[in-house]
Amino acid sequence: MIELTEAYTLIPVTRYRSGVFSTCEDKVIKEVPVNLILNNFEFSTMTCSPYDLKEMVIGFLYSEGLIQHSSDIKSITIDQAGKTVKVETTTEGVTEDKFVKRLVTTSCSRGGPSLYFFNSAKRVTPVSTDLKIKITPGEIFSLCNEVERNSPLFRTTGGSHSAALCTNEKILFIYEDVGRHNAVDKVAGHALLNNVTLSDKILIFSGRIASEILIKVAKMGIPLIAARSAPTELAVNLAKEFGITIVGFVRTDKFTIYSHEYRVVKNQ
Repeated sequence: MIELTEAYTLIPVTRYRSGVFSTCEDKVIKEVPVNLILNNFEFSTMTCSPYDLKEMVIGFLYSEGLIQHSSDIKSITIDQAGKTVKVETTTEGVTEDKFVKRLVTTSCSRGGPSLYFFNSAKRVTPVSTDLKIKITPGEIFSLCNEVERNSPLFRTTGGSHSAALCTNEKILFIYEDVGRHNAVDKVAGHALLNNVTLSDKILIFSGRIASEILIKVAKMGIPLIAARSAPTELAVNLAKEFGITIVGFVRTDKFTIYSHEYRVVKNQ
């Protein structure tokens, strides 16, 4: 993790407040293109916050189905100056003729989105509904508040998303990024690199729960995601199919459960 001051730039701005214009400097979050070289060919260009690149790339490759374990990585080299990450894998079949270079932006636009979606969704193993994980409303509120308190880049710039892996009692680790998909990939990468068990964990997320976010969560085997924002209809349908509990619109004293509500304790 780099210093917070390296994650934003001071930019001259003009502010308007209460009928008065003023000039000042504002802290604006950095967004940079990072080239991913996979097995000696250009696999993608990702736009992201310029730190925690190892975790992000590993999580991204895992989400894409190109690696399954940390042992699938032979080497990873990060060139911060050139904004390039080179990865060599042991995975057979990852060759240039099977992939087209893509631009993966902070909004996660991809070429051939329909093909990407169906290829991703069909590789998901549903989360077991036998998992005993339960969470109380108080724990949901406490974890979401704790994630907000531990998101310094958002507090400073207002321009980042946060994703945190948690137990019922505490945050295990948290990542911020200008892109919400990148923040989740960083969590996935950290978990993969450190052999973290995910089947009894909770993901607290700051952004909208769209289908691609839900698929990433399902691939990690996390049974519950809670977020300040709303899910999409497709994400809810996928969550029902994959056995994942979605809790959205978490506010001071309210939230909405969209799927598999049995994991949220109602009688305390």
